[in-house]
Amino acid sequence: MFKRSILFLLSLLLVAGVFVPVISAQENVTITVLNYMDLTAPGTERTLKEVWYAFDEQHPNITVLREDLYLDAFHNKVEAYAAADKLPDVVYMWPGGRSTTLHTKGLVKDLRPLLGDEAQYYHEYATVDQAGGFLALIPSTRTSSHAMFVNVALLDELGLEVPETYEELAAMAPVLQAKGLDTVLMGAQDDWVLQSCLFSMLAGRFVGDEKFDEIKAGQAKFTDPEFMAALEFYAQLYADGVLSPKIMNTGYGEVKSLFAAGHAPFLIDGDWAAGNFVTDESTGEALISPEDQKQIKMMVFPAIPGELHANSSSGTLGVGYGMSANIPDGSAKEAAAWELIKWLSGPVVQGISLETTGTLPSRNDVGFADVEPILEERIFNFYNLIEADTYILDDFFEADVFMPINIGLQEIGLGLATPAEVAEATQEAFDIWFAGQ
Repeated sequence: MFKRSILFLLSLLLVAGVFVPVISAQENVTITVLNYMDLTAPGTERTLKEVWYAFDEQHPNITVLREDLYLDAFHNKVEAYAAADKLPDVVYMWPGGRSTTLHTKGLVKDLRPLLGDEAQYYHEYATVDQAGGFLALIPSTRTSSHAMFVNVALLDELGLEVPETYEELAAMAPVLQAKGLDTVLMGAQDDWVLQSCLFSMLAGRFVGDEKFDEIKAGQAKFTDPEFMAALEFYAQLYADGVLSPKIMNTGYGEVKSLFAAGHAPFLIDGDWAAGNFVTDESTGEALISPEDQKQIKMMVFPAIPGELHANSSSGTLGVGYGMSANIPDGSAKEAAAWELIKWLSGPVVQGISLETTGTLPSRNDVGFADVEPILEERIFNFYNLIEADTYILDDFFEADVFMPINIGLQEIGLGLATPAEVAEATQEAFDIWFAGQ
């Protein structure tokens, strides 16, 4: 774990001058960018000013035409651009899963030749080959798609304790229901949330990466007992009142406010959600005040009967930015696009992400500044609880395979499908995908 005593400002001074512009000041270039951004999130104004506007000021010869989208609107636009072979010059990407099309169809460049000696400033995981067998993006971090946020003050008020086992969690449900509260909140209106933030963790606990490797190789099936056990336990969450079907009507952007307002003592989301609770510098307001953040704990799902991998959480490489393969090698546009990607992957921007969301940097030369309590919880406590990272299903499998899981999880929660039906539908989709490989 990083040492808190390393000063953020010092780290910036040490790396100053690492990135040397490669475009002459006289050569004007325009580049297009498809960016992923929640414009309502805390810290957005700072990100716009200190990341995007700062780049513009430092590179007057580069005009950046940026399109900001979020959630499914973003992913749908990527696929539309890809289908039309009109990918923007720079595009926000995942190392697999939702960006598989960009990787496997070679729609983005290998950044390794451009990275060169600067690879030394990144942790090793940031420079390994990704879904297409090359370095399509420089990951900003490693991330856990599952985290359980706990309102300890609310539990204390109700005479309850942080659960160590699933049985203890389930026993709280009737107590909380009697108080008009939910047990666990999730913003599951978007179909990816249940799979990425909850079920991938459950699948890791019951199935494990080795079994999923066998499934992907066609040597095992989604209908095997291990995957069925994960689905059946997921269904049990509703039967026990730990989850409510109404989470399917809760928007992903809405759920943090519900948690902050005390509608339930638990929220399941990704580790990145910690950044939604901190103070917005532009307004001076926070969903949870810094003082109250001290009563928020981050943990992984408690011990489950029959699990194979205790205290595991689903995790993967973080996001980054790729460059369109349509840009000519050695061109001024390539140099401009790389200058932007270097900046977005560099120490200043990773330092801002650390301060605003608690995102651990993939660079090895970024130290720590003071952060609010919930970000301290994420950085210094939460990651120490995770004994193993397991696959995130929409990162490991392609959309043809994980979409039946996404939809099936919602159907199970709504009582529209059984675990067996979802397993069978997923296997049928996999068989079709596998036959086409």
